[in-house]
Amino acid sequence: MTPVHSTRKRRSSTGRARPFFWEEAARDWQPKQAEGQRPQLSEYIARSLRALRDGVGREAGTVASMRTLHRVFLADEGVDRLPDSYVAEHYALTLFGLHQHTAAEPVHRTGVGLGTACLRLRQSKALTQAAVERRLTAAATAQDLHELAQHLQRLIPLLAQADIGLDYTRLLWELARWDGPDRNRTLRAWGLQYTDPAIPLPRTGEDDQDEHGAGAGQELAPYWTTFDPGRGDSGAELAALRSGTGREAGTVPAMWAFHRTRMTFELRDKGALTRDLAAEHAALTLFARHQQTHARPMHVAGNSPGTAAGLLAKKAAADGDGKSASAALHRRFGLLLTSADSDELVMHLRSLIPLLNQAGIGLDYDLLRNALRTWDNRRRPDAAPFFRQHWDRDFHTAATS
Repeated sequence: MTPVHSTRKRRSSTGRARPFFWEEAARDWQPKQAEGQRPQLSEYIARSLRALRDGVGREAGTVASMRTLHRVFLADEGVDRLPDSYVAEHYALTLFGLHQHTAAEPVHRTGVGLGTACLRLRQSKALTQAAVERRLTAAATAQDLHELAQHLQRLIPLLAQADIGLDYTRLLWELARWDGPDRNRTLRAWGLQYTDPAIPLPRTGEDDQDEHGAGAGQELAPYWTTFDPGRGDSGAELAALRSGTGREAGTVPAMWAFHRTRMTFELRDKGALTRDLAAEHAALTLFARHQQTHARPMHVAGNSPGTAAGLLAKKAAADGDGKSASAALHRRFGLLLTSADSDELVMHLRSLIPLLNQAGIGLDYDLLRNALRTWDNRRRPDAAPFFRQHWDRDFHTAATS
């Protein structure tokens, strides 16, 4: 299938690359502003917008009046189905037609992602926060491109009413990639854009941004330190966090509100998967499983995985489970200590956490997150040995004291 970027190389008879239609519409507006004329779209653009609205709900390639507005190249030879990029452009065009209709100025705004647009919609108070999040979540959980387009057809008019623009070139790329492996990056970008606290972060150097995406001391308190088991919605929150188990960080809409990792605007906007975000995601899912059914917080400062496992071994011995149970815990903990990377560490923690949950033994999730983000970091070759040494010592101290 023809990739989207190939359309950017297509040349017109004038010898210059032809922009997408929404880019043409924005450029059509600018000369009139420069000339001091009353801003309005040309007759060609206005007529084309009517054609785009005629395509809403229609199958790509079946609306004759839209064909000249496509920029995705179609091969002359017959194909079994339209390229995914052509179908994506059809949806982008029809959505742009809905959005630009009755708007006082161009709605194609370079650099404004869907998450940012929804954040501005929430801030406009045109809808409640819950209403905005329902619509964004519905789009983010669409199973395929066609379902996504249907949800966007309900969301775009709300952006139009609030005079909020959108980068349609970016949206086209996101639509074209929706049914492929790049969907996760799109989801992460939408979530990070929507939850952007809009507090400028200092640039602390390229190394820090590559590593964590934010300067030291810039993060908000993590969810597990502020969790209150007595809140009426705590059960629903924990269920939302458990839904992220085994999923890539930043791709679970139900978890977006609980992330506290800070990063620069540039990293948020492009949906970067930083070590901090991945570590926080894993810690949140583990905490949610650990906290389940408990009326007191399971985040206990100072309780390393070694301490927690040692207390578990001591409890097993006190309960009369015998040497076999203690030996099994030693083996399980030994496997955890020898984890080759953070993914393997998370896997072993997932088998340990239910045991800690049953025994009511807490864990320091601040320490755990720090271990997860540095365990296999090549810039921190001393990190894993440090944690192994200290956790092993903690285990034996807790088990024998």
